[in-house]
Amino acid sequence: MNYTLFQTFFAGLLFSLPLLLFTSCGEERPEEQPPTGRTLDYSGTVWFLEEAEADTVTIIEVAVADDESSRSVGLMDVYDMPMGSGMLFVFDDEAERSFWMANTPIALDIIFVNADRKIIRIHQNTRPYSERNIYSEGPAQFVVEVNAGFVLRNDIREGMRIDFKY
Repeated sequence: MNYTLFQTFFAGLLFSLPLLLFTSCGEERPEEQPPTGRTLDYSGTVWFLEEAEADTVTIIEVAVADDESSRSVGLMDVYDMPMGSGMLFVFDDEAERSFWMANTPIALDIIFVNADRKIIRIHQNTRPYSERNIYSEGPAQFVVEVNAGFVLRNDIREGMRIDFKY
């Protein structure tokens, strides 16, 4: 009699244990929400132009960073930027420029532009959160940051020009 009771208990335990493990693994966990980050005001427009003909290649809407405070923040803590948009950095003078990606969570193409609005250097697919300096490699007065891949998709090249309004 004790042997049958032991068999019944053991069989019940063998049946219940996997069921218990299965249901405990299926507990609903709160869904992780992606960080919201900063929202930008795309109040400006940048035109990318062919070098010789000045024909428009593409146009983007941009947030403008035209003072020390907005330039130092740039695209830090921006987790999502719509396609066809970017940020235009406007400096008071033309000089060697250096940017970095610290606290910038999205990969970018960084386009350095001189005072004549000619694209002098393009850095493609920069690494998010990197503290490595990215140099203009020549005097630049303007910088345009766009989502990584923009330059390739739109055939933007050094030597082309930009125009802008804000």
